[in-house]
Amino acid sequence: MPATMSATAHPPPVAKPGTGGAPFDTGPLARLLLARGLIDYPVLTVDRLAGGQSNPTYRIACGPRQYVLRTKPPGQLLSSAHAVDREYRVMQALQDSEVPVPRTYLYSEDTSIVGSPFYVMEFLQGRVLVDQSLPGIPQAQRTAMYREMNRVIGALHRVDFSAVGLDDYGKHGGYIARQVRRWATQCREAGMDDNPALAALVDWLPAHVPDGDSTCIVHGDFRLDNLVFHPTEARVIGVLDWELSTLGDPMADLAYHCMSWHIPAHLWRGIGGLDLQALGIPDEATYLQWYGSTNGTRSMEHWDFYLAYNLFRLAAIMHGIAQRAKQGNASSQDAVETGRKAIPLAELGWKYAQRYAQRQRQTD
Repeated sequence: MPATMSATAHPPPVAKPGTGGAPFDTGPLARLLLARGLIDYPVLTVDRLAGGQSNPTYRIACGPRQYVLRTKPPGQLLSSAHAVDREYRVMQALQDSEVPVPRTYLYSEDTSIVGSPFYVMEFLQGRVLVDQSLPGIPQAQRTAMYREMNRVIGALHRVDFSAVGLDDYGKHGGYIARQVRRWATQCREAGMDDNPALAALVDWLPAHVPDGDSTCIVHGDFRLDNLVFHPTEARVIGVLDWELSTLGDPMADLAYHCMSWHIPAHLWRGIGGLDLQALGIPDEATYLQWYGSTNGTRSMEHWDFYLAYNLFRLAAIMHGIAQRAKQGNASSQDAVETGRKAIPLAELGWKYAQRYAQRQRQTD
């Protein structure tokens, strides 16, 4: 828990509702935190944090005490979207596991406090890194950081979800089939005339879903920039952004994480084509061996399918952005450029689909 302070040592300033970078009156939140013993006087400073575009995220502070406030966006939303309650629930469940997560303090659905449901969690002092080639970091530490990422995702997939109270956190089994149907439906509704590889995946994937998928807690967006590393050590101190977490197939979650080995660095957040040995970054085969040594190698024979599926999902997301940009209602300024990535990503996914099909024929 963040360090405490004495209210008498630092006289509380006069509250100024609505200031400090908050789009809401901070008074009700400050009074709630004071009542819970999380701050020493009912005045907060609030700063919007980078990232958290889906669910607005803020650093809130009262003297030296700092927390993170994560909220649903205001307005009418789909019932399943922006599920801050699920984020709070899964992080609470993982508090005493081998998966490092921020400590959580409270969740509230009272919209009179900040305007929408929200939760408050620990503010972590550490490093959030975006470039997966880890520029500026010594070679040996790069290797150690990749080992640590591998340890964390392996630990997540080994959590006994029933024992931590998450037996009803999602459906058991059939995860890939449901996901493929969902994204295929969205692609068909959007139209795919300009992306034949995406159309090919829409037809191919449902017919080739492997049998007998396992069920575990999946993060859904496990990647480098959703991890907080210790300020100096190659140690993850927190996994963030659990909005897409559910019960699902561990291979799907791992393959999503491993897409970066296959996506060229110039295309989108990839390390494909880089001199990994010189960088001190393991190749994918080594990374999968690390995972398999702790979690087993079940379903690894379907690896190319899982890569094809994840590249399809990513391409489908980009395709949707491209279609909205064409219609003039995309929210991001770089939506057009982002949407252009849908075609090369789908083509890469189709390559792995064909490779999987060829290997399946060879083993039949």
